[in-house]
Amino acid sequence: MTLKEQITNDMKESMKSGQKDRLAVIRLILAALKQKEVDERIVLDDAQVLAILEKMLKQRRESIAQFTQGNRKDLAEKEEAEVKIIQAYMPAQLSDTELEQMVAAAVAESGAASVKDMGKVMGILKPKVAGKADMSAVSAKIKAKLGG
Repeated sequence: MTLKEQITNDMKESMKSGQKDRLAVIRLILAALKQKEVDERIVLDDAQVLAILEKMLKQRRESIAQFTQGNRKDLAEKEEAEVKIIQAYMPAQLSDTELEQMVAAAVAESGAASVKDMGKVMGILKPKVAGKADMSAVSAKIKAKLGG
């Protein structure tokens, strides 16, 4: 079963069980997937679905930060609930030690010497960690490793 089929089945299950909040988030996910398919006239594979989910997670994390800064705890909590539902479709996240090992290996592989070479390291890591780690955290770890 593809990830998209799993999300569709979960939508039906949420409808039957009356989980309105979960259903609303799943419908947002499916709308984003459908939009991408219609715009580009393609059928999404799991990697593309994960990329869209990752983008949705990033948007919500940014919203949480803004709502928290703006003293809107109610809206921040709503976004946090959406993050939890979306994360259920993401692969298991890498631990800090696993991520640091991957960063160290990518730095060695690319021969990166300074922060200017960060793009090379990111190019190696991005396909390996897609959906398994927050890319801003990956970026921070690369900068720290390269002395930035």
